[in-house]
Amino acid sequence: MKYPVALVTDSTCDIPQSWREEFEISVVPLSIHFGNDTYRDGVDLSPESFYERLEREEVHPTTSQPAPQDFINTFQALQDGGAKEIIVFTISSAMSGTIESARLAAQDFSIPVHIVDSKNNSMGLGWQVIAAARAREQGANAWEMLEVATKVRQKMAYYVSLNTMKYLEKGGRIGNATKFLASLLQIKPLIYVDPSTGIVHPSIPARSRSAAIDGLFKEFFKHLNTTSPMHITVLHNAARDEAEALAERVRETYHPAELFISIVSPVLGAHTGPKAIALCGYSESD
Repeated sequence: MKYPVALVTDSTCDIPQSWREEFEISVVPLSIHFGNDTYRDGVDLSPESFYERLEREEVHPTTSQPAPQDFINTFQALQDGGAKEIIVFTISSAMSGTIESARLAAQDFSIPVHIVDSKNNSMGLGWQVIAAARAREQGANAWEMLEVATKVRQKMAYYVSLNTMKYLEKGGRIGNATKFLASLLQIKPLIYVDPSTGIVHPSIPARSRSAAIDGLFKEFFKHLNTTSPMHITVLHNAARDEAEALAERVRETYHPAELFISIVSPVLGAHTGPKAIALCGYSESD
């Protein structure tokens, strides 16, 4: 590898494959379990195939974190490739035990390994990794990369409009979003991730799909400084047409510095369900 500081994250990051390659980002997969079948997230099962199966399967999939050995294997490969130091960004510790596997792997490893709780998932995690990677390209050392990522984490806004509540309920990763009453499950819930705690909270629900996406748009941009350059991802769980329409609305209204669409990883989709759609990003303002 061309950098002395290696970057590692997990498969919930939703960083596009082209960026993973460009910035030399190593990804450790979580696992999806459909009954007796186990798949590595993003490796053995494509998101498109996963969402199609999720809608027709009666058995609800479960997910599991990587084993410490999975991280050790990645660390060793990076060290063998010339890395002198490693930074690991993981999904929020409030959502997964992945960070504990990374910490166990880092214990007594022969080069320094810095473990970062992203307090987020999907591109809420991914944007932090990309910010660190871009700082590294400008010559930043490990501590400077961590500082840049921290600033991005603190500015992150991530809102998700769910088409249904049942997958969050089944997955048990609902956090404070349980404040939605069971009697209201026919509504279209809106949830967000608190970037200071990594916990999911409820926001303003809607009664129709169009109103839900409109509410998502408005609530997300309440939490960004739209006068500064913005880096935004439109995320979707097999709802590409709606994601493209939402991205066009974002582009025409706010002209962000960076905007792209990404399908959400199966591990996250198992908890948010088919047709969820989200906005995730930050502004460069202090």
